[in-house]
Amino acid sequence: MKRIYTISGLFLLFTFFSTVALAQNITVKGKVTDAANGDPLIGVTVGVQGTTIGTQTDVNGAYSISVSSDATLQISYIGYATQQVPVSGRTNIDVKLQISSNELQQVVVVGYGTQRKLDVTGSVASVKGEEISKQSSTNAVSSLQGKVAGVQITNGGSPGASPQIRIRGLGTVYGNANPLYVVDGVWFDDISFLNPNDIENISILKDASSESIYGVRAANGVVLVTTKKGKGAPTISYNAYAGWQRVTNQPALANGEQYATMINELNAINYPSDPITFADPSKFGTGTDWLSVILRNAFTMKHDVTVSGSTDKSTYSFSAGYLKQQGVVSGNDYDRVTAHLQQDVQATDFLKLGYNAVLQGSNSHDAPGVIYKAFTAAPIVPVFYADGTYGDPGDFPIGNATNNPKAQIDFFNQRSKNYRLTGNIYADVKFAKYLTYHTSFGGEFGQAEVLGYIPVYKANSIQFNDISRLNVSRSEVRNWIWENTLTFDKTFGQHHLTVLAGQSAQRYKSYNINATAQNVPNTSDGDLYLTLGSNDNVNPRSVSDGGALATYQSFFGRVNYSFADKYLINASLRADGSSKFIGNERWGYFPSVGAGWVISNEEFMRDQHIFDNLKIRGSWGKIGNASVPANLSTLTVNNSAGFVAIYNGQSATGANITTIVPPITYWERGVGTDVGIEMAFLGNRLTFEADYYKKKTEQAIFAIPVLGSLGTSGGTIIGNQATFQNQGLEFTAGWRGKVGSEFTYTLNGNFSINNNKVLSTITGANPIYGGGAAATGGQLSTRTILGQPIGEFYGLVVDGVFQNAAEIAASKQKDAKPGDFIYKDINNDGVIDAKDRQVIGNPNPKYLYGLSTNFNYKAFDLTVDLQGVAGVDVYNANKGLRYGSENFTEDFYNNRWHGEGTSNTYPSANIGGGNNYKPNSFFVESGAYFRIRNLQLGYTLPSSIASKLFVKRLRVYANAQNAFNSFKYTGFNPEVGGSPTNAGIDNGVYPLYATYNFGVNVTF
Repeated sequence: MKRIYTISGLFLLFTFFSTVALAQNITVKGKVTDAANGDPLIGVTVGVQGTTIGTQTDVNGAYSISVSSDATLQISYIGYATQQVPVSGRTNIDVKLQISSNELQQVVVVGYGTQRKLDVTGSVASVKGEEISKQSSTNAVSSLQGKVAGVQITNGGSPGASPQIRIRGLGTVYGNANPLYVVDGVWFDDISFLNPNDIENISILKDASSESIYGVRAANGVVLVTTKKGKGAPTISYNAYAGWQRVTNQPALANGEQYATMINELNAINYPSDPITFADPSKFGTGTDWLSVILRNAFTMKHDVTVSGSTDKSTYSFSAGYLKQQGVVSGNDYDRVTAHLQQDVQATDFLKLGYNAVLQGSNSHDAPGVIYKAFTAAPIVPVFYADGTYGDPGDFPIGNATNNPKAQIDFFNQRSKNYRLTGNIYADVKFAKYLTYHTSFGGEFGQAEVLGYIPVYKANSIQFNDISRLNVSRSEVRNWIWENTLTFDKTFGQHHLTVLAGQSAQRYKSYNINATAQNVPNTSDGDLYLTLGSNDNVNPRSVSDGGALATYQSFFGRVNYSFADKYLINASLRADGSSKFIGNERWGYFPSVGAGWVISNEEFMRDQHIFDNLKIRGSWGKIGNASVPANLSTLTVNNSAGFVAIYNGQSATGANITTIVPPITYWERGVGTDVGIEMAFLGNRLTFEADYYKKKTEQAIFAIPVLGSLGTSGGTIIGNQATFQNQGLEFTAGWRGKVGSEFTYTLNGNFSINNNKVLSTITGANPIYGGGAAATGGQLSTRTILGQPIGEFYGLVVDGVFQNAAEIAASKQKDAKPGDFIYKDINNDGVIDAKDRQVIGNPNPKYLYGLSTNFNYKAFDLTVDLQGVAGVDVYNANKGLRYGSENFTEDFYNNRWHGEGTSNTYPSANIGGGNNYKPNSFFVESGAYFRIRNLQLGYTLPSSIASKLFVKRLRVYANAQNAFNSFKYTGFNPEVGGSPTNAGIDNGVYPLYATYNFGVNVTF
């Protein structure tokens, strides 16, 4: 073995020294201009074909580069056709670039490299950074909403929250169901630490063929993020906006008079002997609109400064950003500071070094779970009394009184801090023109702290606290990844071959600690310490900690071959070993293969005038999932006060096993097939792309609830429980047009269809239930069963409302009351019970669509983005979670049953009583919506005016996001996420809001 290594090393050294000796370097200078008008092009990439050597043109379009005399220059620029120019010993080469209308010649980012779109055999979507920065989203993922076919994005709403993203449906049920994010070669679970303004490009790998090179982490898709690099002459840019956010589609609540009327009706049903609570409901008038009390117009602003540039030997980009965002919930604030540092240095002709680093720090004043509380608070209670004290629900005879949401916000004190350093250092070594070695070492150093304090207070008779309590939790991550690749890239006549071989090692380590103390004084300076609290037998301090460690070892390779730009083939294989699994199941193997045929490049297509581009492609691949807790097959012992052991008559805390685990857990694998067609017409102005896919998740890991009688305290059994699939179609179309010489526009639309279905379960026909966390009365409201979608809503079917006692007497619900729901007897056994439940909705959207438009006229530019979802349901748990005197919506008041013949669709005010609260079809509403996602109008000052202001470019704009929303859902927002078996359940979802701001882009 040692001899093999020695021979290999000598061969590489020989190749290296031979290359250096044979190359005769010369300096080539020139200018790159627009072929149409002769204008110099700034920031054009001028590189040496087959190498990493390159530079960018300056503000005059000039470049200078040191190359070998027999090299070939490759000149590329976004929107222009790439040119290859042989040097042939020349020292001055001017280049005129033609605007590219050929989609297939565009370069896209793929796993471990880039490819021309022509060479891609899988399904890869790309979004430019300029499209992302046009939206005022704090997270770049939010800006992708509606821009990529087959990608569903659900925004959380609260400041700093990461959106939920699903690529071609749900790929994982248990654990992390979000995709893998790869930022400049480093792997992450989210990109909330990134400033959207620092992003150059985002590529989304959607099919198993393109994803499988990432093997173990690709089950839910892969999002590749490339951050910006310096280009051309030194440049300083400043981008900023300021504006406000306001809640849209706020549900109208019942006012004071309406509420009092319904409480009277409710008491008449539940307490017929004493039915009257409020003799004169009209005296309460409009009362308190608690949603308006806790919600506000929130201020937001953002500032970004970037210094960037390049020489023939290096590129650099340094940026700093500050974001301030108030939440629309009063008291909720978020601040974030980011910095991005990037530099490449061409140390020698064969060695390139570089680094990327992102620093992020954030602080937030968190919001309590007050949305549902305000939604249901009694409007007859004032915010404050005349003497300044808080309104007290206990002062009103309304039964189980709700709280005062204003007091809940005022006495809620929780702050979160987050610090993160991410990045990598890398090197490229050219052993020959066609052979490159790349090594990268990067990682993540993060720390988060949450401090929550409850002081001693008494707001009213219901909301008070006698013992202060301080809770501090800290968590940290220490992750690293080291990857090495060797790439062979060479053209032999009409044959182009790229071979990639790689190795990767990763470690993910996390640690957390939680501590609590009582009787902590509320100091005047706000500094709170656990040691200031009590620590005795009555009020002891408590401390708990935990952590996780996972390691991975991987080997991978890929071969890309094309002949005459007509026939394409791609094959890859990755082997991943993970410490999360045991024994022979520790390693997983993930192959893929793809093929393509560029029909428009065939000789028989030369004389046709229909297609400018015509390409068909197909792919197959396997992917894996390790986003699950480590050592799932390990039995754990739980110490709890509930487990009591008696020794010699004395009780002692015992221990018990509280989970059931399988003897071994297998890799969760995804198998996917994709067939696509790409077309362009009318001089490449009209483009069209369609895909059919089938993605199957095998041995999917589920957590199945089990009975507490089995000794698990009502826990779960976790293991490989089922196989399910997503199957669908995607369509993308674009049009690029021009009217006259000064008006240009682009239109890009997409539409996708997805169907989710369970193919097999180890439980056979027995369902897996979920949704209990938000279902009323603690009942389970979702079901996963063979032949149906994951997490579909499951409950009783409402068939009207009982109008009188005679109807009840003749029915199968003898214990019902007038105004209660009539349920269908599905199995016709004469009894309404759990056996009559059936599918009542599907939280998995079937249709996604979006339209992005850009218009440019002289110095004006206009962007309009539309987006929508259809074929999806939401379970509005807010309507049924009622335990006494909660308020109702105005919609419910207007349509409720309050006497015979008044309604046959809405129940009485007793919706939370009897059997009305049970999961049923009344609570399921359409989650479809359509919105104007983004609207931006900009104006760029003429260069003659900008120069007088000592700037190169100055653009001002006005922006509106989510300004128009159309949906039938009666809650705040039909955009409801959640874990796979609890998705689409609205239990106080954060309100949807619109953002209006004004901004400026300045380049110095």
